[in-house]
Amino acid sequence: MREVATGVWHWHAPHPDWTPDERWPERVSSYAIDDGARLLLFDPLSVPDELLELAADREPVVVLTAPWHERDTRSLVESLDTPVFVPPPDTADDLVRKFGITHEQAGGGSPDVAWLFTGDSGKGRLYAAGDRLPMGIEALAGREHNDLVLWADRAAALIPGDTLVDFGHGLQINDWLRGGVTRQQVVERLRPLLALPVEVVLPAHGAPADRAALVRALSL
Repeated sequence: MREVATGVWHWHAPHPDWTPDERWPERVSSYAIDDGARLLLFDPLSVPDELLELAADREPVVVLTAPWHERDTRSLVESLDTPVFVPPPDTADDLVRKFGITHEQAGGGSPDVAWLFTGDSGKGRLYAAGDRLPMGIEALAGREHNDLVLWADRAAALIPGDTLVDFGHGLQINDWLRGGVTRQQVVERLRPLLALPVEVVLPAHGAPADRAALVRALSL
């Protein structure tokens, strides 16, 4: 774990569901932002003990950039009693559109984070592009309607989920585009990011990057 900016922490860990057939590297990144009152955990996996200890003195909050980034969310809800902010999981229609499958194959839609909204959990908080989360995080359009880019203005940090990734060749727009979405469409959605005073970019795949890397990613 390392502090990449004041109160902004990065660590990476091997994803338990990874196989050699995946398009992305085995080790994935997670982040935490400590604002003095809350400890925000972004796409968390294998949270370091130091941060779990800090969480005891803060209000912990889990924020997922995409519903399929559940990772260790369930165990954190159980141990920290934390709320979870997450974009909506894919419906059956979403799966048909994104992957070209049949409605029969899509069934009832994606099972991602379904447990958050069933039973007695009560910890799920859905959000969408254009929303401002209670802890001051702005949700912005990303690669898909539920793969969003988050802006933490107090930390000058951009958290781009799977929209911007580094698979070993520098920060770039994820080229795995689904549902007929084109790279140019994604570029147009992301261009407003250049107007933000971004100092650090925190991708879920790859190491933290700087503003110059963001500019290059949106220029390629």
